[in-house]
Amino acid sequence: MSTDSPVTVLTRDIEAIQIPSGLTKKLHKGTPVIITQALGGTYTIVVEHSAGLFRVLASDADALNKIHHEPAAQNGTGAAKAEGPLNEDEVWAQLKTCYDPEIPVNIVDLGLIYSLEIKPQEGGGNLVEVKMTLTAPGCGMGPSIASDAQRKILSIHGVTDAQVDVVWDPPWSAERISQEGKQKLGMV
Repeated sequence: MSTDSPVTVLTRDIEAIQIPSGLTKKLHKGTPVIITQALGGTYTIVVEHSAGLFRVLASDADALNKIHHEPAAQNGTGAAKAEGPLNEDEVWAQLKTCYDPEIPVNIVDLGLIYSLEIKPQEGGGNLVEVKMTLTAPGCGMGPSIASDAQRKILSIHGVTDAQVDVVWDPPWSAERISQEGKQKLGMV
């Protein structure tokens, strides 16, 4: 392992998602890892003997000696949202807490979100439908990123159901990255 990055040893067995295949693999207690990204409640780690990167979910943060607290659903201003009608800005704010495990830019600023619709439901509450894409069609991380987005949308007051679909049309290109995202990636 590299000497310039702090090595963490797993304190218990965990299931991690291999990047970019999206396959789940058991990592064992005592395995040395390096955390390369900790954004949006997920962690990207390097496991040298497994030749690759893995995504670790917030529910396993303790195995990395991290404490993770799920943030409260946010309104567009960053304040906790308690009640009132669902505002689309709240959904966008939650989506901005979702990250590609290999790129330190949220999925909104990466231009991965193609559409967002809020549909009030007959019995109360709202269905939120999101169409998103990935930076590469062969990436197996789509289900993991979509699941993260769905979980975060469901944490918003007034959302009773969420559907996040990965689509490929139109194909993603770097032109979709926001100015903020380009700045974070050193593209401007």
